[in-house]
Amino acid sequence: MANLNAIIADDEEQLRIHLKSKLAGLWPELTICGEAENGLEALKLIDSCRPAIAFLDIKMPGLTGIEVAQKISGNCRVVFITAFDQYAIQAFENEAVDYLLKPVTDIRLEKTIKRLKKQISDISNPSADFSRSMDRLLATLKDRQSPGYLKWIKVRHGEEVRLIAIDDVCYFKAEDKYTVVKTRDGESLIKKSIRQLIEELDPDQFWRIHRGTIINISRISRVSRSFAGRLIVQLKDLPETLTVSRSYAHLFKQM
Repeated sequence: MANLNAIIADDEEQLRIHLKSKLAGLWPELTICGEAENGLEALKLIDSCRPAIAFLDIKMPGLTGIEVAQKISGNCRVVFITAFDQYAIQAFENEAVDYLLKPVTDIRLEKTIKRLKKQISDISNPSADFSRSMDRLLATLKDRQSPGYLKWIKVRHGEEVRLIAIDDVCYFKAEDKYTVVKTRDGESLIKKSIRQLIEELDPDQFWRIHRGTIINISRISRVSRSFAGRLIVQLKDLPETLTVSRSYAHLFKQM
């Protein structure tokens, strides 16, 4: 196999050094032609170096690794690097060859290198190898999920469909024929009802505090009482408060 070029994009310098060192030992034929510390730099490097492979950290300033992958649109093979396995589905949907969890180990990186070499050499039928890679990604994700409870919320923004990790949701609130999904970054609308959601969410993480409201209890900043004696919930990173119905006030007795 001919020598190949790659770039590494990660906002933490020590992690770039760590990955570069491991690649040098496990794949000496691979040349790292550039390093970037944010998504915009990564895009410029990909445009100038034309690498065969891009190792992209998912959480970077400017543009995330996911956004970079969307913009390069298959111009090179992408391997995502992340500290959170919740991004595996997004890696899958953006045609990543693989995703690596930090800290990257030799055993796991060797598997990625074998996968990259196989896909690059399989010129006759690259789509078949990619299909197998996707199957493995989904199988890995399934093994890591707790059975039975929602892990992702699928929302539509214009012509795009996005996935919101359930841990990022602050609360769900019924609104007309829709349900608002509120995160600290904004809100989205879904058609799934509060009644459906409460049956699919982990009861140790999400509580129904009103007929039309479900909160993520890990997002609670404080609970106080109004002059009328009603419980008022203040959530982290959000200015609004939520009122607890008397029917659900018993949930907070242990808090």
